[in-house]
Amino acid sequence: MELKKAGLMFKKQVRLPLEYDSVKIPRAYVADFIVENTVLVELKTVDQLLPVHRAQVLTYLRIAKLQKGLLINFRVVRLKDGIKSVILTD
Repeated sequence: MELKKAGLMFKKQVRLPLEYDSVKIPRAYVADFIVENTVLVELKTVDQLLPVHRAQVLTYLRIAKLQKGLLINFRVVRLKDGIKSVILTD
């Protein structure tokens, strides 16, 4: 709702493909949101964010050919404490 209220263009539940050797899986991964074709947003509700969550966002960024991501964990007292920026530097 907040993205729509802000007038931002976004896609939700974006299917991302996986290609390995000559095998193509068109819907191997699903990103929660891509906002303004610029920022990938992945949502979690976990006790704590782990390195595997960051690795997931980095993988999605590579596949989507994006540089910026947000990893948002909703299981925190203050939401701002659950927001982590992820930048692809490759």
